[in-house]
Amino acid sequence: MFKQLIVIFILLQILAAEVSSQIPGNDNRLRTIIALKGQATVSIPNPGDAEMTILSKRISVSSATNKKIEIVLSPLSAEWFISRNYDYEILENDDVKGIITASGMEEAKGWDKYPTYTQYDSIMQSFATLYPALCDVDTIGTSIYGKLVLVLKISDNPLSDEDEPEVFYTSTIHGDETGGYILMMRLAEHLLKNYNSNSRVKNLVDNLEIWINPLSNPDGTYRTGNTISSPTRYNANGYDLNRNFPDPVSDDPAKQKETLDMIKFMRGRNFVISANFHAGEEVVNYPWDRWARFHPDDDWLFHISRRYADTVHLHAVAGYMTFRYNGVTNGYDWYDIYGGRQDFVTWELHGREVTIELDDTKLTPAANLNSLWEYNYRSLLGYIENALYGIHGKVTDFVSGEAVAAKIFIAGHDADSSHVYSDTLTGSFVRLIAPGTWTLTFTADGYISKTVSLTVTNELMTWIDVEMVPVANPIDTIPTQELRVYPNPADEFLRIVLPDRQIGEVELIIINSLGVKVSEYKDMYTFEDVPVVISLQDLPMGVYTVVFRNSVTKVTDKAPFLIMRQN
Repeated sequence: MFKQLIVIFILLQILAAEVSSQIPGNDNRLRTIIALKGQATVSIPNPGDAEMTILSKRISVSSATNKKIEIVLSPLSAEWFISRNYDYEILENDDVKGIITASGMEEAKGWDKYPTYTQYDSIMQSFATLYPALCDVDTIGTSIYGKLVLVLKISDNPLSDEDEPEVFYTSTIHGDETGGYILMMRLAEHLLKNYNSNSRVKNLVDNLEIWINPLSNPDGTYRTGNTISSPTRYNANGYDLNRNFPDPVSDDPAKQKETLDMIKFMRGRNFVISANFHAGEEVVNYPWDRWARFHPDDDWLFHISRRYADTVHLHAVAGYMTFRYNGVTNGYDWYDIYGGRQDFVTWELHGREVTIELDDTKLTPAANLNSLWEYNYRSLLGYIENALYGIHGKVTDFVSGEAVAAKIFIAGHDADSSHVYSDTLTGSFVRLIAPGTWTLTFTADGYISKTVSLTVTNELMTWIDVEMVPVANPIDTIPTQELRVYPNPADEFLRIVLPDRQIGEVELIIINSLGVKVSEYKDMYTFEDVPVVISLQDLPMGVYTVVFRNSVTKVTDKAPFLIMRQN
């Protein structure tokens, strides 16, 4: 009898080992969980930097400390992971029990329950219906299962493409990280409801174009159903969409439909600042994720991340958002990832994006959604306010006044695509940067480069208008012994080609038909192959003569021209 009891005890121990989430190496059980749930979370001892790099390139690491690594496996990555023979533990949780589904759209808009997918769609459409003067709803694309990836545009003129800085919030690229999903909808409602009563909100909506995408991976969140019951990190094809963007170095192209749609959408906008919301930890993560080196604007990125976390700390319970360095971390310093959206936006699109982990519980329980909002909403407003600071300006053609698409960089500072470009249609640009005195260089095809120094003050906008002088066109480069002017007749501007390619300081005088001097330009500095451009806007129509003098070379010449304008 005693021996039988021993055998039974041993069998019970073995059975317990089979069902325990903490017994390492249970490969078949791991396969079963992935087959049933679409994913499984495991932990392994931290394998060191070299092995971590291998892991990050092949599977989805979700968190890391000095002691252990958490990994989320999909059907695509399970067998490779098993083949590595790691000593792993299967981690299970009952987070889904905290997901309470709203009975209807109005209950869902109480923001303390999760909507069905159809309720979500209705809520997004209702924002545009209730606030047509402030909000428009658009579609970034569709998921593998055909669900819409929706985005709101909130602005004081939502149907117009205004010459204003654009900002972008997006959440739940990992379908089982749900807190940001609700926060983004609630933020949209907050901006719309408080536009007429809150000066801070009105300032943001009046001066920015605010784009909000609450759910970028609907298949991961809802799978094939209409309620959140077994969400996964991955899309329907088993891919981690936040490891699917083109990498700055390997340039591995995006493969998944949701990623391709998102890339097309972002390339079509000009977001000066953005954030991607996650869960699993509580920290603001800033670039780079894939490089050990710092971003040229590392001080500024740290500052805006620190400001987000510090504002949270003023309104949250003790201990919230204190992971890593009291709620802030450099991405690579935490753990490296490849194909992340944050690095794609910062590298290819010359944007400024951070990743904000809102909750150390991936599936935020419905009961905690109000607290999550209370902790974060002021920081959400403050983060997009950064788009109103730094250097703002417009680059135009000195002659025509039309927009110029210029590259704007800071020599000795910018690297790794940290420079920006002015808009091809408006010439506007935004260069977010830390306070200090900076020297900006403007370059554009067909124009003389221009360098400007200015001082940036913390949390204030510094504005600059930049006029760029065109370089010579073919008519300017024809050798001439005479002063030549064109167009002739002229309208608002006159271009003057100097005789013998005069270089240096010259003097130009314009005389009317009565012989009276009407304009004088002394000590003008000219460049080879660059015509002098004179504004005629203050002169009436008529016949004039331009007189050229160079006191150094003793060259003097003159040429008649006519000013004519359309009535």
